[in-house]
Amino acid sequence: MPLVGKPVILAVDDDPLVLAAVQRDLRDHYTPDYLILGASSGREALAVLDELAARGDATALLVVDQRMPEMTGVEFLEAARRLDEGTRRVLLTAYADTEAAIAAINRAGVSHYILKPWDPPSERLYPILDDLLDEWLASYRPVFSGIRILGDRFSAATHQIKAFLAANQVPYQSIDAGGPEGQVLLESLDVAAADLPVILLENGERLLNPTIAAVAEAVNLHTRPTAQAYDLVIVGAGPAGLAAAVYAASEGLHVLALERAAPGGQAGSSARIENYLGFPAGLSGADLTRRAVAQAVRFNAEMLVPAEATELVRNDPYRIVRFAGGEEASCKAVLIATGVSYRMLPAEGADRLAGRGVYYGASPVEATEYRGQDVAVIGAGNSAGQAALYLAATSASVRLIARGPSIAQTMSAYLVERIEVTPNIVVEVNTDVVAVEGEERMEAMILQREGERWPQKTDAAFVFIG
Repeated sequence: MPLVGKPVILAVDDDPLVLAAVQRDLRDHYTPDYLILGASSGREALAVLDELAARGDATALLVVDQRMPEMTGVEFLEAARRLDEGTRRVLLTAYADTEAAIAAINRAGVSHYILKPWDPPSERLYPILDDLLDEWLASYRPVFSGIRILGDRFSAATHQIKAFLAANQVPYQSIDAGGPEGQVLLESLDVAAADLPVILLENGERLLNPTIAAVAEAVNLHTRPTAQAYDLVIVGAGPAGLAAAVYAASEGLHVLALERAAPGGQAGSSARIENYLGFPAGLSGADLTRRAVAQAVRFNAEMLVPAEATELVRNDPYRIVRFAGGEEASCKAVLIATGVSYRMLPAEGADRLAGRGVYYGASPVEATEYRGQDVAVIGAGNSAGQAALYLAATSASVRLIARGPSIAQTMSAYLVERIEVTPNIVVEVNTDVVAVEGEERMEAMILQREGERWPQKTDAAFVFIG
C-alpha cells in the first residue's frame, strides 16, 4: 500500500466491474482531498483497515456492497466498526435489500444506504456522501504523522525509548498497549506482548522491541563519523562539551563531538534553568540544548548521537578514539567532558522499579505520564526544586523529600520562595526514603523520620540526590 497522508475513502465490492465504477465515481469527485482505495472482499478490506490503523492513517468513509460472498456488507461493517467509531459507513443495496439496510443501521451503525444503480452520481451519490464527509470533517483531528510508540506505560524499556527520543527532541506519540486504542492497534499489528515496545515509523515500517541504537538509526540520527581525522574530538556533549564545540569550531577547527545519550547532558533534562547567564527570563534545558547544538552545527562541528567512546589510543602525534560500534577517528587532541552520573536511590525496591515509577530526572515525558497523580521529588538542590515546581503544574500533589533540616540550606532562595507559595507542594524535611513498593509499577514509598517509619502512597518518584 502506498503512503497515504490524506484521509481514505474505501470502496468494497466483490464484483470487479461494480468496484471499478464506484472507485471511478469517487475519484472524479473526491480525489483532491481524499485517497480512494478499493477491496474485492470484506476480509481484504479488513486487512486494509488494519494496515491503515497501524500506520495511523485516517479512514473517513466506507462504501460497501451488501451482497458479497463469505462476508456480507453488514457483517463487514460490524467488524470494521471496532477500528473507528467515527468513520462514516454507507451500504450499497439492491431494491429488495430493505431488511439488510435496516439491520445495517441498527447493528453496524451505518450512516446511510444507497440503492443501486446510483446514476447520475451528481444527484444520487455525491450529495449524500458530501453531507457525511462534512460531518466527519467537523470532528476530524489530523492523525499524528510522526513516530508512534506502542508499549506498556509502566515498562522500563518503553520509558527508555521515550526518554531517548524526547531528549533528542524527536517528536513522537505514545500509545499505551493496555488502553482501548492500544488494544485495537496491538490486534491489528498481530504482535505478541514480548514484542513490545513497537516503534511505528512514518514510512509504515515497524521495529519490535528495538535497541536504542536501532531507534537512533531509524530516526536518522547521526551515529557514525563522516571523516577519519579531526583536529579535536570532544567526548561528552553536555553544556561544557557543547561550549567547547562552539568555540573550537568557530576558530576553524575540524571538530567531532559525541554523546552516548542525548546532547545537553543532565542540564538538557532540566525543566527550567533560571540562573544561566544571558537568559533573564529563564529557559528549559531542552531549549538551551537546542540553541547550543544549532550554534555548534552552524560552525560546522560534527555531532554523533548516540555514540560511546570505549578506547583512547596514543599514536604520536595523534590520538585515536575508538567507538562502541567499531568505528574510530584520529585527532590532534581529545577533550573529555563526560560530566557526572546521577546517584542511585539507596532504597529497597528502587532498582527493580527504575523506569516504572522511579526516575532519575524529570522531563516532559514523565510530566505527561503522571498528569493529575501524586508524585514525589527526592532531593534538596536546585534541580529538585525546579522539578517540583515543574511537576506541580500538572500533578495533583508533589511531595518534596529532603534529608536535611531545611531546603533553604541547599536550594537557591528564589526557588524556596516559589515552593513555599505553591499550594500542592508539601515539603518533608529530616526524611529518608527507605523503600519503594509496588509489583508492576511504583505504588508507595516507605518514609522514615527520627526512627519512625510510615507508608506514603506515591505514583512516581523523581530522584535528584547528586
